[in-house]
Amino acid sequence: MRRVMTAAPPEARPEGRREQPELRTEFAFELPRGYVDDDGAVHHSGLMRLATARDELVPLRDDRVRENSAYLTVVLLARVVTRIGGITDVHAGVIENLFASDLAFLQDMYRRINSEGHTRAGVACPECGHNFVVDVAGGRLGES
Repeated sequence: MRRVMTAAPPEARPEGRREQPELRTEFAFELPRGYVDDDGAVHHSGLMRLATARDELVPLRDDRVRENSAYLTVVLLARVVTRIGGITDVHAGVIENLFASDLAFLQDMYRRINSEGHTRAGVACPECGHNFVVDVAGGRLGES
């Protein structure tokens, strides 16, 4: 009788076990200019969560989006931005009142985390050409 030895697949072997990275669903950010609330306070830090299919579908039924397709960005960001500073009730009115540069920043961040899964970008120093990675979600001065 011939004996056949079979090896367990790498997933079944403790030494071959691959660790799955933890799914990150919320991403912190620092707005370039900041949201100015009704009292004049400026809010810079915030949180954006990953979008679901529902987040992308629901705004398509919104009358404001039907009348003006550019409004899709406002409604979509209002669904996924969960906090700006101390403001936890982020709605379309809050997003509408962001500075254009902050809106563009959040649009880019939305694209990065939902398409690429991270907020990092490869950049090159204009002086020496050295390539490095920065976190475009921002941080305090001097941080990346």
